[in-house]
Amino acid sequence: MKYMKPLNMFHDILKSKVLERGRLLGLDVGDRYVGLAVSDSKNKIASPLCVLVRKKGNIDLVAGDLQSLVSEFNLKGFIVGYPSNRQQNTPDAMQVKLFIEELSKTGKLEGVEYTYWEECFTSKNVELFLKPLKKTLTQYEAKTFLDKFAAVGILQEYLDKVKLEANK
Repeated sequence: MKYMKPLNMFHDILKSKVLERGRLLGLDVGDRYVGLAVSDSKNKIASPLCVLVRKKGNIDLVAGDLQSLVSEFNLKGFIVGYPSNRQQNTPDAMQVKLFIEELSKTGKLEGVEYTYWEECFTSKNVELFLKPLKKTLTQYEAKTFLDKFAAVGILQEYLDKVKLEANK
C-alpha cells in the first residue's frame, strides 16, 4: 500500500485512460467494525457496501476481504476516515494509522493507494439520520448501518472536495 496526498491521488486517477480508471473505497475504521463504501465507476457518487468485522488477530482475513473487493470493483485507492483533533492525535486516530500499518504489512494490498480524510462528525450525522429508524432496527443492524453510512459520508465528502479542486 502506498500513501498519497488526497488531491494527488485523485489527479492520478484522472490522468489514467478512461478504461483504466478505477473506483475508490471509503473506510470508516472502528474498534470492532470497518464500514465500507464504494464509488461509482465515474468516482462521483458513494454508495454503502458492507461492514467487515475487526478482531484482534484477523488482519489477514480483513486484508483478504479487501483484496477481493479490489479485484471485484477495480479499486484504485482507499479513502480512510481519519478522526483528528487539530491540536493532537487522538487515540482513535492512532488506531486508524495502526490498522493501515497492519494492512500494509500483510502484503496483500500491494499497488493500492490510500489517503486519509478528515471525518469529523460523520458518525454523529448518520446517528441523527438513523434516529427515527432505531426502533425498527436491532442493535447490530443500527451499528452496521452507522458504519456503512459513515464510510459513505467520508467517501462522498472526499469526492465532492477533490472534484471542486480539480475544476479550479
